[in-house]
Amino acid sequence: MRLKWLRKGGRLQIPPPAILALLYATLIAVGAGLLKLPIATPAPISWSDAFFTATSAVTVTGLVVIDTGSQLTLFGQAVVMVLIQLGGLGLMTFAVLVLTMLGLPLSISHRIYLRDDLNQTSITDLLALVRGIIQVVLACELLGVALLAIVFVPEFGWANGLWQALFHTVSAFNNAGFALFPDSLSRWVADPIINLVIPALFIFGGLGFVVVTELYGKRSWRRFSLHTKLMIVGTLGLILWSVLLFAVLEWTNPATLGGLDGIGERLWASWFQGVTTRTAGFNTVDIGGLYDSTAMMFMSLMVIGGGSTSTAGGIKVTSFIVLLLATLAFFKRRSQLHVFGRSLGAEEVMKVLALAMVSLMTVLVAIFLIMLTYEGDFLDAAFEVTSAFGTVGLSRGTTGALDELGRTVIIAVMFIGRVGPLTLGFFLATRAKARVAYPASKVFLG
Repeated sequence: MRLKWLRKGGRLQIPPPAILALLYATLIAVGAGLLKLPIATPAPISWSDAFFTATSAVTVTGLVVIDTGSQLTLFGQAVVMVLIQLGGLGLMTFAVLVLTMLGLPLSISHRIYLRDDLNQTSITDLLALVRGIIQVVLACELLGVALLAIVFVPEFGWANGLWQALFHTVSAFNNAGFALFPDSLSRWVADPIINLVIPALFIFGGLGFVVVTELYGKRSWRRFSLHTKLMIVGTLGLILWSVLLFAVLEWTNPATLGGLDGIGERLWASWFQGVTTRTAGFNTVDIGGLYDSTAMMFMSLMVIGGGSTSTAGGIKVTSFIVLLLATLAFFKRRSQLHVFGRSLGAEEVMKVLALAMVSLMTVLVAIFLIMLTYEGDFLDAAFEVTSAFGTVGLSRGTTGALDELGRTVIIAVMFIGRVGPLTLGFFLATRAKARVAYPASKVFLG
């Protein structure tokens, strides 16, 4: 299939990646329009604020230019929550759910769009995967609301407390990082329920629906697919690394861990902030007070992100592992990658290299554009761009200081980070057999 816009039989053929990108763009436009309604805000907000907020919600990022809890009404907050849910799980998943509920057949084109939205390689068993996704989402979010209500209901009352529990559950499971408090979740820095439930939600959401359904259905390491094994090992390794390194780097920082009371609070904060960095964007310490070394560590984790077919962003954990395996294989002079008794060929390596290159260029170009007009610290701007690309949502206080050019750049980076950097490449790529064969040659590298 040639991945470009062609006319066939008098009709314009648009590739599935372009269709999906247009669907997400349409959802953003609709969301911005709803946020501009008088019922959505106590005081009018600009179109720039509305589009930025809608983009951040649909791309499940969490960067904000307005305070979600005070500058949006209950209706406005509900709009943000619905945008998070739709954007996090994928528009085609909901479309397929509606079609099946109405008893309507699913065409081949719908299956192709769904395959691309879920980042699958085959159109078989997609309906079973969708049903598994919906079941996982309902189970996790209902349990999350029930547990978070234990914290929020006593403090805010039944109505407001349940709403707080629902909003933060949806935001956490979809790795969005939106909170209804100006300091995110900092007031519960030592609360065991918040520190266990919120991370559990975004870790499950960040693993990927394929992994979660396999964990529930197969429950045996030998029966797990290679993807699931890599995700489990990679996620556990990154969690251990990020939590321990954050604690070591920030333990005596008076602006973060050093300003907390006792070892218990520091350990809870280290756990929460360490696991949230790759995907979710919640915080219980002041991100602007991090040491520069910690900020750089956070940026590397945000680029890696979560799992494929998940609600998280980044280049994905499996891509990072394949890059490491490819590097190791090169030094060992191997032509194939071997892991868990399986091998990966050159096609997987080429795809990961393309993904890494497009991601790197996206981040670098975005930083360059922002620094044309931004007068603040370079690290703060780079941190903001990396957070937007990884759809994480952590910020060192830069978001509100951006001018219109900076906002536009961040909006574009969030969008690319959600629909997938490879989609940008697919728009420019074609699949065609070479008509001319050239003699092989060598280039001096390294």
